[in-house]
Amino acid sequence: MDSTPQFFRHGPGPFARLGFFILLSCLLMAEDLRFKVFPEFRQTIAIMIYPLQKAALFPSATNAIIKQLIGNFHLLEENTYLRERYLRDSEKLLRLRALESENKHLRKLLGAVNTIETKTTAKAVMAEILYTPRDPFSHKITLNKGSLHNIQAGQIVIDNKGIIGQITQVYPLTAEVTLITDKDHSVPIQIVRNNIRTVISGTGKNNEIELRYLSVNTDIREGDLLATSGIGGVYPRGLPVATVSEIKRHPADNFAQITGIPIAGVDRNRQVLILSFSATLPDPSEKLIKESSVEPKNN
Repeated sequence: MDSTPQFFRHGPGPFARLGFFILLSCLLMAEDLRFKVFPEFRQTIAIMIYPLQKAALFPSATNAIIKQLIGNFHLLEENTYLRERYLRDSEKLLRLRALESENKHLRKLLGAVNTIETKTTAKAVMAEILYTPRDPFSHKITLNKGSLHNIQAGQIVIDNKGIIGQITQVYPLTAEVTLITDKDHSVPIQIVRNNIRTVISGTGKNNEIELRYLSVNTDIREGDLLATSGIGGVYPRGLPVATVSEIKRHPADNFAQITGIPIAGVDRNRQVLILSFSATLPDPSEKLIKESSVEPKNN
Protein backbone atom coordinates (compact mmCIF):
# COMPACT_ATOMS: atom_id res chain seq x y z
CA MET A 1 0.00 0.00 0.00
CA ASP A 2 1.44 3.23 -1.12
CA SER A 3 1.41 6.22 1.18
CA THR A 4 1.71 9.77 -0.01
CA PRO A 5 4.84 11.52 1.45
CA GLN A 6 4.20 14.55 3.57
CA PHE A 7 6.28 17.53 2.52
CA PHE A 8 5.02 19.76 5.32
CA ARG A 9 4.54 18.48 8.79
CA HIS A 10 1.87 20.24 10.75
CA GLY A 11 2.54 20.99 14.42
CA PRO A 12 0.42 22.72 17.03
CA GLY A 13 -1.67 25.55 15.77
CA PRO A 14 -0.87 29.26 16.29
CA PHE A 15 -3.38 29.69 19.06
CA ALA A 16 -2.01 26.65 20.86
CA ARG A 17 1.47 28.10 20.67
CA LEU A 18 0.25 31.48 21.87
CA GLY A 19 -1.50 29.91 24.81
CA PHE A 20 1.59 27.90 25.68
CA PHE A 21 3.86 30.96 25.73
CA ILE A 22 1.33 32.99 27.70
CA LEU A 23 1.18 30.24 30.30
CA LEU A 24 4.97 29.98 30.36
CA SER A 25 5.26 33.76 30.83
CA CYS A 26 2.83 33.70 33.73
CA LEU A 27 4.75 30.85 35.38
CA LEU A 28 8.05 32.70 34.99
CA MET A 29 6.60 35.92 36.44
CA ALA A 30 5.11 34.02 39.35
CA GLU A 31 8.41 32.28 40.01
CA ASP A 32 10.31 35.57 39.85
CA LEU A 33 7.97 37.16 42.39
CA ARG A 34 7.61 34.24 44.79
CA PHE A 35 10.52 31.80 44.65
CA LYS A 36 13.48 34.05 43.63
CA VAL A 37 15.37 31.31 41.79
CA PHE A 38 15.87 32.85 38.38
CA PRO A 39 17.56 36.13 39.58
CA GLU A 40 20.57 34.13 40.78
CA PHE A 41 20.56 32.27 37.49
CA ARG A 42 20.50 35.56 35.59
CA GLN A 43 23.41 36.91 37.65
CA THR A 44 25.44 33.79 36.86
CA ILE A 45 24.73 34.22 33.16
CA ALA A 46 25.59 37.92 33.36
CA ILE A 47 28.97 37.13 34.96
CA MET A 48 29.70 34.56 32.28
CA ILE A 49 28.91 36.84 29.35
CA TYR A 50 30.56 39.98 30.88
CA PRO A 51 33.93 39.37 29.11
CA LEU A 52 32.07 38.99 25.83
CA GLN A 53 30.30 42.30 26.43
CA LYS A 54 33.61 44.05 27.15
CA ALA A 55 35.13 42.55 24.01
CA ALA A 56 32.17 43.74 21.96
CA LEU A 57 32.47 47.27 23.41
CA PHE A 58 36.27 47.45 22.97
CA PRO A 59 36.22 48.94 19.41
CA SER A 60 33.80 51.73 20.36
CA ALA A 61 35.72 52.50 23.58
CA THR A 62 39.02 52.66 21.65
CA ASN A 63 37.43 54.95 19.08
CA ALA A 64 36.18 57.28 21.83
CA ILE A 65 39.65 57.44 23.44
CA ILE A 66 41.31 58.25 20.10
CA LYS A 67 38.76 61.00 19.40
CA GLN A 68 39.36 62.48 22.85
CA LEU A 69 43.16 62.53 22.33
CA ILE A 70 42.77 64.20 18.94
CA GLY A 71 40.37 66.75 20.43
CA ASN A 72 42.80 67.55 23.27
CA PHE A 73 45.63 68.07 20.78
CA HIS A 74 43.55 70.51 18.75
CA LEU A 75 42.50 72.35 21.91
CA LEU A 76 46.14 72.71 22.99
CA GLU A 77 47.13 74.05 19.59
CA GLU A 78 44.22 76.49 19.58
CA ASN A 79 45.03 77.61 23.12
CA THR A 80 48.64 78.39 22.13
CA TYR A 81 47.48 80.40 19.12
CA LEU A 82 44.89 82.35 21.13
CA ARG A 83 47.39 83.16 23.90
CA GLU A 84 49.93 84.48 21.39
CA ARG A 85 47.25 86.61 19.77
CA TYR A 86 46.12 87.86 23.17
CA LEU A 87 49.63 88.98 24.06
CA ARG A 88 50.03 90.79 20.76
CA ASP A 89 46.73 92.61 21.20
CA SER A 90 47.53 93.43 24.84
CA GLU A 91 50.52 95.55 23.82
CA LYS A 92 48.32 97.66 21.55
CA LEU A 93 45.65 97.96 24.24
CA LEU A 94 48.18 99.11 26.86
CA ARG A 95 49.45 101.88 24.61
CA LEU A 96 45.91 102.87 23.66
CA ARG A 97 44.85 103.26 27.30
CA ALA A 98 47.86 105.45 28.09
CA LEU A 99 47.21 107.60 25.02
CA GLU A 100 43.52 107.96 25.92
CA SER A 101 44.41 109.11 29.43
CA GLU A 102 46.92 111.59 28.03
CA ASN A 103 44.44 112.87 25.43
CA LYS A 104 41.76 113.48 28.07
CA HIS A 105 44.20 115.44 30.21
CA LEU A 106 45.39 117.64 27.31
CA ARG A 107 41.87 118.32 26.07
CA LYS A 108 40.84 119.42 29.55
CA LEU A 109 43.76 121.88 29.81
CA LEU A 110 44.01 123.18 26.25
CA GLY A 111 40.66 122.29 24.72
CA ALA A 112 42.37 120.90 21.65
CA VAL A 113 43.01 117.54 20.09
CA ASN A 114 46.34 115.96 21.00
CA THR A 115 48.73 115.38 18.11
CA ILE A 116 51.35 112.68 18.11
CA GLU A 117 54.75 114.04 17.06
CA THR A 118 56.42 110.73 16.33
CA LYS A 119 55.24 107.85 14.22
CA THR A 120 56.30 104.57 15.71
CA THR A 121 56.09 101.08 14.22
CA ALA A 122 56.40 98.16 16.63
CA LYS A 123 57.22 94.53 15.95
CA ALA A 124 56.55 91.94 18.63
CA VAL A 125 58.11 88.52 19.13
CA MET A 126 56.69 86.14 21.73
CA ALA A 127 59.20 84.38 23.98
CA GLU A 128 59.09 82.17 27.05
CA ILE A 129 60.97 82.60 30.30
CA LEU A 130 63.45 79.76 30.65
CA TYR A 131 64.61 80.46 34.19
CA THR A 132 65.36 83.15 36.71
CA PRO A 133 68.59 83.20 38.72
CA ARG A 134 68.51 82.05 42.32
CA ASP A 135 70.64 84.97 43.42
CA PRO A 136 68.23 87.31 45.30
CA PHE A 137 70.42 90.30 44.41
CA SER A 138 70.31 89.64 40.65
CA HIS A 139 67.12 90.77 38.91
CA LYS A 140 67.55 89.16 35.53
CA ILE A 141 65.70 86.50 33.56
CA THR A 142 66.60 84.37 30.55
CA LEU A 143 64.36 84.00 27.48
CA ASN A 144 64.32 81.26 24.85
CA LYS A 145 64.97 83.63 21.93
CA GLY A 146 68.39 84.90 20.84
CA SER A 147 70.35 86.36 17.95
CA LEU A 148 69.21 83.55 15.66
CA HIS A 149 65.68 84.93 16.10
CA ASN A 150 66.80 88.51 15.25
CA ILE A 151 66.83 89.55 18.91
CA GLN A 152 69.17 92.44 19.73
CA ALA A 153 70.44 94.07 22.89
CA GLY A 154 68.42 97.10 23.89
CA GLN A 155 64.99 95.73 22.96
CA ILE A 156 62.33 96.04 25.64
CA VAL A 157 60.29 93.19 27.13
CA ILE A 158 56.68 93.45 28.29
CA ASP A 159 53.89 91.19 29.45
CA ASN A 160 50.15 91.74 29.12
CA LYS A 161 50.19 94.53 31.72
CA GLY A 162 53.33 96.58 31.25
CA ILE A 163 57.11 96.78 30.97
CA ILE A 164 59.25 94.01 32.49
CA GLY A 165 62.74 95.11 31.51
CA GLN A 166 65.30 95.43 28.75
CA ILE A 167 67.50 92.91 26.93
CA THR A 168 71.12 93.43 27.94
CA GLN A 169 72.86 90.25 26.77
CA VAL A 170 72.12 88.25 23.60
CA TYR A 171 73.30 84.74 22.79
CA PRO A 172 72.52 82.58 19.74
CA LEU A 173 69.53 80.82 21.31
CA THR A 174 68.83 82.80 24.48
CA ALA A 175 68.74 86.38 25.72
CA GLU A 176 69.20 87.91 29.15
CA VAL A 177 66.75 90.53 30.38
CA THR A 178 67.53 93.05 33.11
CA LEU A 179 64.35 93.77 35.07
CA ILE A 180 63.28 97.29 35.95
CA THR A 181 63.69 96.36 39.63
CA ASP A 182 67.44 95.87 39.16
CA LYS A 183 69.39 98.53 41.08
CA ASP A 184 71.49 99.41 38.01
CA HIS A 185 68.52 99.91 35.69
CA SER A 186 66.64 103.18 35.08
CA VAL A 187 63.61 104.05 32.96
CA PRO A 188 62.50 107.57 31.91
CA ILE A 189 58.85 107.95 32.93
CA GLN A 190 56.13 110.53 33.38
CA ILE A 191 53.21 110.78 35.77
CA VAL A 192 50.13 110.17 33.63
CA ARG A 193 47.96 112.46 35.73
CA ASN A 194 50.03 115.62 35.25
CA ASN A 195 52.82 114.62 32.78
CA ILE A 196 55.66 115.40 35.20
CA ARG A 197 58.76 113.69 33.85
CA THR A 198 61.36 111.92 35.92
CA VAL A 199 63.33 108.68 36.09
CA ILE A 200 62.60 105.54 38.08
CA SER A 201 65.34 103.23 39.30
CA GLY A 202 65.35 99.72 40.66
CA THR A 203 66.04 99.15 44.33
CA GLY A 204 67.34 95.60 44.07
CA LYS A 205 64.22 94.36 45.85
CA ASN A 206 61.40 92.34 44.40
CA ASN A 207 58.37 94.37 43.28
CA GLU A 208 59.80 97.74 44.24
CA ILE A 209 61.13 100.76 42.35
CA GLU A 210 61.94 104.27 43.51
CA LEU A 211 61.68 107.78 42.13
CA ARG A 212 64.78 109.79 42.90
CA TYR A 213 65.47 113.50 42.95
CA LEU A 214 61.88 114.71 43.18
CA SER A 215 61.45 117.68 45.48
CA VAL A 216 59.12 117.52 48.46
CA ASN A 217 56.77 119.95 46.69
CA THR A 218 56.30 117.76 43.60
CA ASP A 219 52.67 117.10 42.68
CA ILE A 220 52.62 113.33 43.06
CA ARG A 221 50.15 111.14 44.92
CA GLU A 222 49.89 107.53 46.03
CA GLY A 223 48.23 105.48 43.31
CA ASP A 224 49.51 107.65 40.44
CA LEU A 225 50.20 105.71 37.26
CA LEU A 226 53.72 105.97 35.86
CA ALA A 227 54.23 105.41 32.13
CA THR A 228 57.23 105.67 29.82
CA SER A 229 57.91 109.20 28.63
CA GLY A 230 59.78 108.29 25.45
CA ILE A 231 62.78 110.43 26.45
CA GLY A 232 66.05 108.85 25.34
CA GLY A 233 64.55 106.84 22.48
CA VAL A 234 64.87 103.46 24.22
CA TYR A 235 61.36 103.07 25.61
CA PRO A 236 58.40 104.30 23.52
CA ARG A 237 55.99 106.71 25.15
CA GLY A 238 52.86 105.51 26.88
CA LEU A 239 53.69 102.01 28.17
CA PRO A 240 52.64 101.46 31.83
CA VAL A 241 55.54 100.92 34.22
CA ALA A 242 54.47 101.19 37.87
CA THR A 243 52.11 102.80 40.37
CA VAL A 244 53.16 104.97 43.31
CA SER A 245 52.81 103.03 46.55
CA GLU A 246 54.40 105.22 49.25
CA ILE A 247 55.51 108.85 49.59
CA LYS A 248 57.58 110.16 52.52
CA ARG A 249 58.18 113.92 52.79
CA HIS A 250 60.48 115.35 55.45
CA PRO A 251 60.77 119.13 55.70
CA ALA A 252 64.48 118.84 56.44
CA ASP A 253 65.16 116.95 53.20
CA ASN A 254 65.29 118.47 49.75
CA PHE A 255 63.91 115.38 48.03
CA ALA A 256 60.94 113.15 48.79
CA GLN A 257 61.30 109.42 49.30
CA ILE A 258 58.95 107.84 46.76
CA THR A 259 58.57 104.13 46.04
CA GLY A 260 56.37 102.30 43.58
CA ILE A 261 55.19 98.85 42.58
CA PRO A 262 55.82 97.60 39.02
CA ILE A 263 52.65 96.83 37.11
CA ALA A 264 54.19 93.93 35.21
CA GLY A 265 55.82 90.91 36.79
CA VAL A 266 57.66 87.79 35.72
CA ASP A 267 56.07 85.80 38.54
CA ARG A 268 52.63 85.92 36.92
CA ASN A 269 53.36 84.91 33.33
CA ARG A 270 55.58 82.53 31.45
CA GLN A 271 55.18 84.14 28.02
CA VAL A 272 56.40 87.68 27.32
CA LEU A 273 56.74 89.94 24.29
CA ILE A 274 59.98 91.34 22.92
CA LEU A 275 59.28 94.66 21.22
CA SER A 276 61.30 96.28 18.49
CA PHE A 277 60.47 99.92 17.79
CA SER A 278 61.59 101.94 14.80
CA ALA A 279 60.79 105.56 15.46
CA THR A 280 61.59 108.82 13.74
CA LEU A 281 62.41 111.27 16.51
CA PRO A 282 62.55 115.04 15.92
CA ASP A 283 65.82 116.85 16.25
CA PRO A 284 66.15 118.25 19.84
CA SER A 285 67.28 121.68 18.65
CA GLU A 286 64.37 121.89 16.22
CA LYS A 287 61.95 120.99 19.00
CA LEU A 288 63.33 123.74 21.25
CA ILE A 289 62.87 126.26 18.43
CA LYS A 290 59.28 125.16 17.90
CA GLU A 291 58.46 125.35 21.61
CA SER A 292 59.98 128.82 21.94
CA SER A 293 58.10 130.13 18.87
CA VAL A 294 54.66 128.84 19.91
CA GLU A 295 52.47 131.47 21.51
CA PRO A 296 49.59 130.55 23.80
CA LYS A 297 46.14 130.92 22.31
CA ASN A 298 43.51 132.86 24.19
CA ASN A 299 40.09 131.27 24.16
